[in-house]
Amino acid sequence: MPELKRLHSGHAPAVLAFELANRAYFAASVSDRGDDFFGQFTDRYNALLAEQEAGICACYVLLAEDGSVLGRFNLVAIKDHTAELGYRVAQHVAGRGVATAAVRELCRLAAAQHGLRTLRAAAARGNAASQKVLTKAGFVPVGPADPAHLGGKQGTWYQRDLVL
Repeated sequence: MPELKRLHSGHAPAVLAFELANRAYFAASVSDRGDDFFGQFTDRYNALLAEQEAGICACYVLLAEDGSVLGRFNLVAIKDHTAELGYRVAQHVAGRGVATAAVRELCRLAAAQHGLRTLRAAAARGNAASQKVLTKAGFVPVGPADPAHLGGKQGTWYQRDLVL
């Protein structure tokens, strides 16, 4: 059974393996992270952990029983009890409800562990899978997303109000 865990330094090798193994798959629906991301992975990962420690974000990994990463689920830009949700799942588990279940669990954690009341997420118009995950997890469309926020693609903001 996959388990959602708070990101820590020990996850770095598995996160890098996940990002590399799924790079082409992700690039088909979201902006590619670019070669610099991989070339500077350790520095970027450590900076992300520092931001998490400072309360700017809360990052999670969905781990398989063998410790491999099946997905990443992040709450970023945390401010005034609101955060933006971002996520990505491995190609080999896509379409199986894994993302929806993890997003639902992260919504629960966002309220219970992080005191958040509202989550927002942007999905590109062409990313039907992400739109489906968000609506199944209780998010509703609230307006257009700036293409700058979606790697130049048109899209929609979704929002979910959380209850404790």
